[in-house]
Amino acid sequence: MSTPDTTHAEVHAEVIHLRPAAAHVPGSPASVQGALALDLTPRTAPPRPRLRSARASDVVALARAERSHVDAFVGRYLQALVEIASGDRPVSQVLRHTAPEVYEDLTSRARTVAAAAGTTPGRTSRPNPTRPVVVGVRTALIRDDAVEASAHVRYGRRSRAVAARFEIRRDRWQCVAIAWG
Repeated sequence: MSTPDTTHAEVHAEVIHLRPAAAHVPGSPASVQGALALDLTPRTAPPRPRLRSARASDVVALARAERSHVDAFVGRYLQALVEIASGDRPVSQVLRHTAPEVYEDLTSRARTVAAAAGTTPGRTSRPNPTRPVVVGVRTALIRDDAVEASAHVRYGRRSRAVAARFEIRRDRWQCVAIAWG
């Protein structure tokens, strides 16, 4: 391994002086943990997905701005849907945008998952180490008032697929069918 030649150029390093910490209370975590300033507290906030959205072959045309709103809604809804199915979110959060039969299916799925984990649906006692994240969504506008979507969902190292159909009912988009893969 060679060392840099410093004979022709002077090397300057900026020195940053750290102030001593205020009086530390024993038992409380330090604001900086070690030399790399790692935050080792458990992560309880939902993941921020980097959603990749693609449009399949649309059967009907829709204005570009309107189409972007539909895609954004579908992505947010599907992220909420997989969080509900894994027990991280209460089912009631999607009530307004879910058809009754889909809502019942989602409620029973959330109850089953919560019973297996020994928790209450939507109220986990500890952060889920493998929170589901929707990483990709494909949508197809099949009518002026109907969109079909499929999503790639990551659960840690595993993947699943979710398909859904949305229709405009009572002047808003509602999920009228879900298929889990």
